[in-house]
Amino acid sequence: MPGNILYAQSGGVTAVINASAWGVISAARKSRRVGKIYAGKDGILGILHEQLIDVGAESPRELRKLMHTPGGAFGSCRLKLPDPKKDDRHYRRLIEVFRAHNIGYFLYNGGNDSQDTTNKIAKFCQNAGLKTVCNGIPKTVDNDLVETDCCPGFGSVAKYIATTVAETRRDVASMSRTSTKLFIIEVMGRHAGWIAAAGGLAGEPGGPIMVAFPEIPHSPGKFIAAVRARIAKHGYCCVVASEGIVDRKGRFLSERDTKDSFSHAQLGGVAGVLAEECKTALGVKYHWALADYMQRSARHLASLTDLEQAEAVGRVATELAIKGVGGIMPAIIRTNECPYRWQVKPVSLAKVANRERHMPRKYISKDNYYITAACRRYLTPLISGETYPPYRDGIPDFANLKLASVKKLLSDWRI
Repeated sequence: MPGNILYAQSGGVTAVINASAWGVISAARKSRRVGKIYAGKDGILGILHEQLIDVGAESPRELRKLMHTPGGAFGSCRLKLPDPKKDDRHYRRLIEVFRAHNIGYFLYNGGNDSQDTTNKIAKFCQNAGLKTVCNGIPKTVDNDLVETDCCPGFGSVAKYIATTVAETRRDVASMSRTSTKLFIIEVMGRHAGWIAAAGGLAGEPGGPIMVAFPEIPHSPGKFIAAVRARIAKHGYCCVVASEGIVDRKGRFLSERDTKDSFSHAQLGGVAGVLAEECKTALGVKYHWALADYMQRSARHLASLTDLEQAEAVGRVATELAIKGVGGIMPAIIRTNECPYRWQVKPVSLAKVANRERHMPRKYISKDNYYITAACRRYLTPLISGETYPPYRDGIPDFANLKLASVKKLLSDWRI
């Protein structure tokens, strides 16, 4: 009897995560070893509550729209599962759901913590004698997964930030003589400055654009001096600041009191902190903005490279699972620099789980406030190519799924 396939999305979503979902669905449809195709409502949380979505009940036309629809079409969540050696209730419940619905293949689409979750589930299933094949699918705008050249979702947010900086720097330059001389845009990136680095693609060495990386401890004096020098030379300065900038003691400049389920501090507002420092020291007119959710949901400006890679990792993860290859994450391998070439290769989840990749020092300029030529060579192909969504009545025509529920077979789950 063919096993059913269960796909779920996790963590912060991206402009192309649904392309990975389409990769899973299209690959599953081609195999006689797959029965029904299910999705977890709101990620692993919905699976624990036996809230499964019958993907087969969706319109083929709407499913094809997943390739150009941002956000998580099936819902996502942030939920860190405990160590099964200390508390295995979540894992025992997952096995109950897998058995009840004949889940032969489980695919979890997410970042660092999600790959760790998939690894734990895979090992627990194996130890319990369950033949469910579990694979991770990479996704994170932060681009901080190890064992992969880049992460699906990053190329599109990088393209959005580079474009936004290219546009706003011209706005500021136009008005700088009598108005705003400093503009700061805050981008995502808790510990790794990949997204901030993308803003540097809109400038040139010695130009008015600065990049503030989380890898470089913040020095108010040096930062203000760098801003002052650029304003003196160009008449204005644009700063691309990572939300994860820390002081010399390693404390986030913008940390709030709240934390998410992974015990990550909620960040936001570092641009305002930096702007106030400059206002006090320089007395110039400034504006600052948060790219926030706009940067990771801007499907209208997605990278074609990113879209193709997102679809490919979903498809390959599924094809390998159907062949019985589990406990892996399909990684993107750069096989050639110029012209850019890439392929997908499976790596062990154990090598990826709970590890972060930071910006290499060789990608950060000597003065700490810009990118190097090597960084530009790395980033440029990842933002290349355009893949506009279809429009209707002037706005993108995104997927509208029914999200039909699969009948529950188990009693309600309570932790």
